Amino acid sequence: MRDSRRARLILGLLLTAALVLLTVDHRTGDVLGPLRGAGTWLFGTAERAGTAVARPVAGFFDAVVSAPSAKEQIDRLQAENARLRTELAAGRLDKARSAELKRLLGLAGLGGYKVVTANVVARRGHPGFEDAIEIDAGTGDGIRPEMTVINGDGLVGRVVEAAASTSTVVLLSDPASAAGARLEGGNEIGVVHGVGENGRLVRFRLLDSTAPITPGHRIVSFGSQRGAPYVPGVPIGVIERVEATPGELTRIAYARPYADMTALDVVGVVVQAPKHDPRDAVLPKNGEAR
Repeated sequence: MRDSRRARLILGLLLTAALVLLTVDHRTGDVLGPLRGAGTWLFGTAERAGTAVARPVAGFFDAVVSAPSAKEQIDRLQAENARLRTELAAGRLDKARSAELKRLLGLAGLGGYKVVTANVVARRGHPGFEDAIEIDAGTGDGIRPEMTVINGDGLVGRVVEAAASTSTVVLLSDPASAAGARLEGGNEIGVVHGVGENGRLVRFRLLDSTAPITPGHRIVSFGSQRGAPYVPGVPIGVIERVEATPGELTRIAYARPYADMTALDVVGVVVQAPKHDPRDAVLPKNGEAR
């Protein structure tokens, strides 16, 4: 009972003090303003400090929550970039192959050669030969061994083996390769042999040692009986240097092939020889590159 009276007395005193303070503050202006300002500064500083501490923590948790979606977006963008690069490369490749095919068909048309086009799918050796390629056309396309192979620039080689859907072609640059050849503008003939060196040069042995031959002369295929393994008139290359061979019955020169043996892609297998020897008609015009 005594405690209840004491509690009511204390509560009454607190209420009276509160009313007095409110009355004084109202009548005298902002007497308690400094106290309120101090309280505001004190608690505001505490709030700002708490916010500064909490902000990195909140940012960390936001980053953790959004990290999977960000990684997915990065992966998606990288995949899209890779796809675009692939499409761009494919477009360039298709454009280059289209240009090669156009040159090949143009050369075949000039020479009267009926060809089956094919792509080079591998470069590999073959028993007895060092420099050979594999193409994606074979007997199912009418190809058989001992057929001439050309590209849009000139003579490439000959077929030595044919399967149903692939064939092996020995390049003109192979040291064991040999093809009859003729000097442009005349009847001087000789034999072209590969010398390796990545196909940069071929050796031309001119059978008539008295026949004039100088750098810049061009040579074409002489042709074989029934056009196998070589049809006539296919551009072979340009003479770069002539060796001195005094007292010998033949002359030796080295020619740069028109066909780049290190960068073969689209080729044509001549499945039907021309009715007439095109002679020099397939050679590029002077000043033009084949």
